[in-house]
Amino acid sequence: MSRRDKTHEKLQFRLGYRFADPDLLDRALTHSSAISPGKRIERSYQRLEFLGDRVLGLVVADMLYRRYPNSNEGELSRSLNTLVRKETCAEIARQLDLGKEMILGESEARSGGADKDAILGDVTEAIIGAIYLDGGLEPARNFIERLFEEFLADGQANRADAKTTLQEWAQARGLEPPSYVLVERTGPDHAPEFTIGVDLAGFARLEAIGPSKKIAEHRAAELFLIDQKVWKQKK
Repeated sequence: MSRRDKTHEKLQFRLGYRFADPDLLDRALTHSSAISPGKRIERSYQRLEFLGDRVLGLVVADMLYRRYPNSNEGELSRSLNTLVRKETCAEIARQLDLGKEMILGESEARSGGADKDAILGDVTEAIIGAIYLDGGLEPARNFIERLFEEFLADGQANRADAKTTLQEWAQARGLEPPSYVLVERTGPDHAPEFTIGVDLAGFARLEAIGPSKKIAEHRAAELFLIDQKVWKQKK
């Protein structure tokens, strides 16, 4: 087994899906900067990302429709837009450690492409598109539901973005924007936990824990909004 095959084995284990056509997985991980201009359409992840974005939207819309039977169209649309965005997909990519698996051109690699939200988000959608082409809708649905469930359960789907809401709340009161501080990182590399504190001048720091910095920041902002009675505590 080649080194690349061994890498694919570990990645497919993390994905929870084994490809019948490993070439699809290679394409899903390949940025256009690593491909000569004449072959970018054929060999990069661009077309797979386009497809995966549509599959993701369908599956998440279905999840929301079933999860929130009393929500109206506007509420469901806001929830969909909160979940199906590059930042959320980038967090999924980081959880799966996709950055180190990506194939990037030399200049893109030097500029930190493996940690850019835009690229990581695209790769997550390309992986979804590749799974859909390789195995159909059900394995793609299983992949999405498993990884996006945490974001639904965290309340990000049925509320406006907590960090944005807190920043607007502070701005309306003439305060400096809130800042987020990493207090502690614990747990193994494959399942880390981050403790993040939110600081706002004149208020006590509030801390929250999450499986990524961004989720912990969101939870800390949400905790602050609840503490200040801007939001109600979720039941």
